[in-house]
Amino acid sequence: MKKLLFLIIIAQLLFVSCVPKPGKDQNLSIIDKVENSLLPPIIIEGEELETYNIYDRMKYYNVPAVSIAFIDGGEIVWAKGYGYTSFDSLNAVDENTMFQAASISKPVAAMAALSLVEEGMLELDNNVNEYLKGWQVIDNEFTTIEKVTLRRLLTHSAGLTVHGFGGYASKDSVPTLLQILSGEAPANSDAVLPDIVPGTMNRYSGGGYTVMQKMLIDISGETFPSLMEERVLSKIGMGNSTYIQPLPEKFHSRAAIAHRSNGEMIEGRWHTYPEMAAAGLWTTPTDLLKYAIEVQNSLAGTSNSILSQKMTEEMLTRQIASQGLGPGLSGEGDSLIFRHGGANEGYRCELLAFARLGQGVAIMTNSDNGGALMNEIIRSFSRVYGWSFQKPRSKSIYPIEPDKLNDFAGRFKWDQDELIAEITVKNNHLEGFQTWDGMRFEIYPESELKFFNKEDGATFEFKKNEDGKITEILIQREYRFVKID
Repeated sequence: MKKLLFLIIIAQLLFVSCVPKPGKDQNLSIIDKVENSLLPPIIIEGEELETYNIYDRMKYYNVPAVSIAFIDGGEIVWAKGYGYTSFDSLNAVDENTMFQAASISKPVAAMAALSLVEEGMLELDNNVNEYLKGWQVIDNEFTTIEKVTLRRLLTHSAGLTVHGFGGYASKDSVPTLLQILSGEAPANSDAVLPDIVPGTMNRYSGGGYTVMQKMLIDISGETFPSLMEERVLSKIGMGNSTYIQPLPEKFHSRAAIAHRSNGEMIEGRWHTYPEMAAAGLWTTPTDLLKYAIEVQNSLAGTSNSILSQKMTEEMLTRQIASQGLGPGLSGEGDSLIFRHGGANEGYRCELLAFARLGQGVAIMTNSDNGGALMNEIIRSFSRVYGWSFQKPRSKSIYPIEPDKLNDFAGRFKWDQDELIAEITVKNNHLEGFQTWDGMRFEIYPESELKFFNKEDGATFEFKKNEDGKITEILIQREYRFVKID
């Protein structure tokens, strides 16, 4: 323990890598502003605006490493690493440190699928069973008329099951792709099959992208990592990226190690994801922005190394809800944004880029707590660069007498599991404690029964019985915790 604390203290004092891109003018004052302008999602009315420093927030969230790259004018103008590959390491993170991209694997893989469409090897709207070999999407009552197609796989509208994947620890047996698709041991996920009519709604499905992975392998006759290297990664210079799972030994020394929200390393350093198209990409923020730049340039018609301008236009057109052919979309016209987030065990990451304005940012972290930190970083970018989105919202605190706050205190259990949260009174608000991971959070009243978390904007709605006693909390309008004492 003393050794671990010593290493952590040293890690906080040592210089963290900031690597200028060759031939690019590093605007260190802008970087400094971004690093010191992190913002929460909620600002309390009447309170002075408080901004945070990135190192302080890394410590607060138990995030050992953050890596950021930024593009402006269609070029990567800065890339910087913060922290160390793990809390007990002196291996500093730099722009070449690799992280698991998690679900950002999907839009990059989608680019390869669309290149096969352009070559006439696939059709966007044909039944995928025309291309699959040795395994088929089952036909059932949901596919009588509407079929599973590549377009629907790419837009999460194919009606297929399996939202996401947990990966496989170092001690686990790793299933084959067929075992994953069929939900057979040692796969730790259910079978991928239709349970709603294809094309009727947008519902996220990592299972759908795993079907796409099988289809691309069957059509090309190549392994999936080889296909992605040949069709995407090598063409746009993503030299610090690979879809090979498990990660080859030669990359281990520069890979960020996965961490739980309490700061503990994941056993075996990270999980393996044979669901490569859905979650298997290892990469860096700089390489992710090379993908973003290619999309921007292809849309402008100035570089079409992988896709034509016409295909890129279709990729960035809303197909269903806010979903393009791979990336998610928001905004319109010059403010059109394509983006995707990622969450594997022990990793959180985000890619966000303007389709036409030549700006974008990629952020990668090696912690389950990385999501909250990344949101603060993106709000900093929004403030420094004058973006019109991802800004804090203002809320006022509803006055509740201190003795009335005591009514909300107690222990609450999630109705889906044995997870227990404890609520106590702290000054004019409440403090929550997650017993399963040691995380503490403060929540403030905005009405008689509704509270909010200033740090991440989460909502907490308390329920009373007929006697006026608090009986449960509904968190984010989804997670129900019942009071047990």
